[in-house]
Amino acid sequence: MTIASTSTSAFYDRSTLDLTSLRKQAEQIQAQISSGNRLVASTDDPLAASRLRSLQYSDAMGKIDQSAASRATSDLNLTDSALTQFGNYIVRAKELATQAASATVSDSQRGSIASELAQMQKDLVSLANTRDVDGNALFGGDAPGDAYTVNGSGVASYAGNGIAGQLSLGDGQSVSRSLTGPEFLNFKDKAGNSTNLLAVVKGLADSLATGGPGGQTAAATSLDLLSTALDTVTTAQTVVGSRLTWIDLNTERQTALATTRASEQADIGGTDTAAAMVRLQELSTVLQASQASFTRLANLSLFDVLR
Repeated sequence: MTIASTSTSAFYDRSTLDLTSLRKQAEQIQAQISSGNRLVASTDDPLAASRLRSLQYSDAMGKIDQSAASRATSDLNLTDSALTQFGNYIVRAKELATQAASATVSDSQRGSIASELAQMQKDLVSLANTRDVDGNALFGGDAPGDAYTVNGSGVASYAGNGIAGQLSLGDGQSVSRSLTGPEFLNFKDKAGNSTNLLAVVKGLADSLATGGPGGQTAAATSLDLLSTALDTVTTAQTVVGSRLTWIDLNTERQTALATTRASEQADIGGTDTAAAMVRLQELSTVLQASQASFTRLANLSLFDVLR
């Protein structure tokens, strides 16, 4: 009787374990179907789980790079817009200088031109102090405050530093988010002397305001300087355009990599819903049959006697 009791107990224990295992398998597959993830826990497949963590880390870093690329694009678009305005101001300054260089223009008329140029110089300083999306000086490099300051005499000086912020695009690639003021405002005259657009416009305005023959000469001289200034700004726009193109190419590359990672993640950790449903149905059938078999065996008279 002791042997029979032990056998009966073993039967119940084994049957319970088998049924519990089937239920757990069914619950696991139901969880996989519900979540869409084949790996409910890392222990389901440690190697696959490790690879998924690596892919998820790459995704997180990719999002950071995409955010930096978006920031750089915004700042470079602001830069390009500002450069276009600088170019428009230079074209207008050349028109005014051409008028002032004419011998038929009176000192009074040159005085009016001087007033417009003086206001233009103030507008140019304001434009040079354009702010980026975070409220920092767009053309001041990494320095705080304004890119340009003006002293009591109205002379503008660069107050930034020579380093435009670098933003990472991922995989060791980076891009400058803007330009520093001197990169597109400074240039050299024919004699090789350094000057800048703000100084040229102010100098012309002051000469025309003084009157006399010196104004006409200053206007004629400024034409070459303004042409060089326009070339410098145009070159800067080309640089900005190439940076925007570089960002677009890197963004396309990052998007392609993200798509590849997503595909791999789906292959490694995704649930094949159709196959999982078939497997769940199989388990349900086996579980129901096992439960029915256990119930029939448990109700046999021999078991009743042995118990």
